[in-house]
Amino acid sequence: MADLKLLDRVFYLITQHFIVTGQAPHYTELAKALSLSVEESRRLLHELMEAPCPAYPSGTYPGWFHPGTDYIVSFAPFNNLPTQYRITIDGQQKWFAQ
Repeated sequence: MADLKLLDRVFYLITQHFIVTGQAPHYTELAKALSLSVEESRRLLHELMEAPCPAYPSGTYPGWFHPGTDYIVSFAPFNNLPTQYRITIDGQQKWFAQ
């Protein structure tokens, strides 16, 4: 298992990227922000998505990839694909919820 501080940093970067851009980052963007190799960033992203999270019924964080890819589809509370659940903040509507 990766260092928890590093996983926390990955979580923070993903959340901030969603807030600023309205989209999930690709793991290559995370690699650059963390000064890691692309493969290490991809591995950390998978580790974060599979991390135990007892607060949720599934037991893991409620986020997932598009099937067969490393592309983030959902990362609570955000969804990278359009849904009927739009989030509007200060008149801006660039987010979708799970």
